[in-house]
Amino acid sequence: MYLVQLLLPLYDNDGKAFDKSMLDRVRNELTGRHGGVTAYRRSPAEGLWQEDDGQVTRDDVVIYEVMTEELDRAGWKLYAHELAARFRQQEMMIRAISVERL
Repeated sequence: MYLVQLLLPLYDNDGKAFDKSMLDRVRNELTGRHGGVTAYRRSPAEGLWQEDDGQVTRDDVVIYEVMTEELDRAGWKLYAHELAARFRQQEMMIRAISVERL
């Protein structure tokens, strides 16, 4: 079993907040495809990374996660590209963690 996590930005590259409907759309897509979703939306996580030129970039993100028996890497990669275009990002972080149900 896998826990798939999507880190979704709250703001575009100019600092303008994305409309709530964009996050709702992703939530609805994940619920429809995977039967449910957990959304960590109340306290945004802070993402920091260093660019090639040494500049540190910051982003506020929310985390959506789903559980899935199989990991469709190609499907998730395609969805990451779709989300990157939708949210006007160079890259969208989707990560998968192998988990054991207890």
